[in-house]
Amino acid sequence: MIIYFSGTGNTRYCAKRLAGLLDENVHELSVEELRNPAAARIDLPEGESRLIWAFPTYSWGIPPVVASFMEAATFSMAVSSAAHYMLTSCGDDMAYADRQWRSILKHRGIAGREAFAIEMPNTYTLMKGFDVDSSDVEFRKLSECKYRLKHIAEAIKEGKPSELIRGAFPFVKSAVIYPWFKRFAMSPKPFHATEGCVECGLCARSCPMGNIKMTDGRPQWGEKCALCLRCYHICPRHAVAYGKATEGKGQYICPLK
Repeated sequence: MIIYFSGTGNTRYCAKRLAGLLDENVHELSVEELRNPAAARIDLPEGESRLIWAFPTYSWGIPPVVASFMEAATFSMAVSSAAHYMLTSCGDDMAYADRQWRSILKHRGIAGREAFAIEMPNTYTLMKGFDVDSSDVEFRKLSECKYRLKHIAEAIKEGKPSELIRGAFPFVKSAVIYPWFKRFAMSPKPFHATEGCVECGLCARSCPMGNIKMTDGRPQWGEKCALCLRCYHICPRHAVAYGKATEGKGQYICPLK
């Protein structure tokens, strides 16, 4: 089984494509599971003995909502004894995200098997210097990902070792920048709707955390935000903003089905 969390669709596509190649079931983490992971219980379909965790790389680490779910959810005996794998989609590199994944599993008494990374279009736009990829880079990444996923599927089937995209200075990125990012750069407070908002409510209906409510026709962000940026990228009027950080930035939703 493949358990996944996705913001703008990159990981969703990768998880479902890989599931087809491996003949696996797919489970997207629900609003309820993400908001209250301690109440969640996961099991494997009868006859399955492999679990693949799929998620996007967040500032060179695991998305906090995914980490919280892995730490708090109840695992069935089948899940605890399964062979665990990791698949992360990253804009450029994933540093030591795999070590964080292994550490969480170790605390659950599970030894993670192999981990794999796949390069997908950039989606993070909330800081200076960060934007979506150019159309040429986006096209290249999307064109290559299908072949990369086929290769990853074969590697899993054949028991081949991990294939990662560490990038430069992985320790600094995962051990220094990632904790700083979680503590100081994940507040949902700067989110707001600009004058271009037409009150369609798509952002609220699409939020994977159920964190956006429509009040007097306008979206209002709560405190349980995954910072996945789905609301920003999915807005048909480009009317979701994060302070001034997103001014002039692009939008992206994975076009692959």
